[in-house]
Amino acid sequence: MPAYTRESLVNAIEKALVLGKGRRFKQSVEMIVVLRDIDVKGQAGKIREFITLPKGRGKELSVCVVGDEELAVKAREAGAKIVLTSQDLQGLSKKQAKKIADQCDWVLVRTDLMALTGRTLGPALGPRGKAPIPIPASANIPALIKRYMNTVVARVKDQPQIMVPIGAEDMGPGDLAENALAILSVIEQRLPSGAGNIAKLVFKTTMGMPVEVYR
Repeated sequence: MPAYTRESLVNAIEKALVLGKGRRFKQSVEMIVVLRDIDVKGQAGKIREFITLPKGRGKELSVCVVGDEELAVKAREAGAKIVLTSQDLQGLSKKQAKKIADQCDWVLVRTDLMALTGRTLGPALGPRGKAPIPIPASANIPALIKRYMNTVVARVKDQPQIMVPIGAEDMGPGDLAENALAILSVIEQRLPSGAGNIAKLVFKTTMGMPVEVYR
C-alpha cells in the first residue's frame, strides 16, 4: 500500500483548517494515525517516539529543568520555564509538585537526580503523561531546551491509534504537512509492515471536524 503524498496531506490539512476556524483561542492541529493489524499489548504496539518537528510547534512550550546550581544557571539563561535544584525538590509539597507538573510540558532532569525527581515530582507528572527526561551533566542545555520546545510524542496508548499534534492553526498547510511527514516517517519505521499498517489518517484542529486523508 503506497504511502501518503505531501499533496494529499496539504489538501486534507487545508480542509481541516477551514472546518475548524472561528474559535477564540489558537488551536493545535492534530494528526490521528489509525493502525491495522497491531496488537496494542504486543511488541509492535509499544510505540513511544520523541520527534522534533522540522517546522516547529507553532506555539511556545514550557521546558523545565532539574539540575545542580551550574546547570540551573544555564537553564535559566536559555529560557527554561522552571528550574529546580535538589534542595528545591526536597522541600516540595504535593500541592507544589502538582502546580509544577501543570506548568511544564517537558521536564529535563540531570541523570543523578532522576531518583529524587521520581519520588517528589513523579506522582504528579505520571498521571499527566509527563515522564521526566534524563540528561547528562555535560548536556548542551540551550540546545536541548530549544529542541524540546519543538518536540512531540507519538505513542500508542490503549487503542490502535496514535494522536499527535503537528503544529498550530496559524501555520501554513505546507509547514504542517512537513511536520506530519516527519512524524509518519518515524511511525512507519516502527511498524512491521510500514505504511501497510496504517488504516486511516485524519487531521483536525482542537475543536474542529476530522478530515480523512486519501492516498
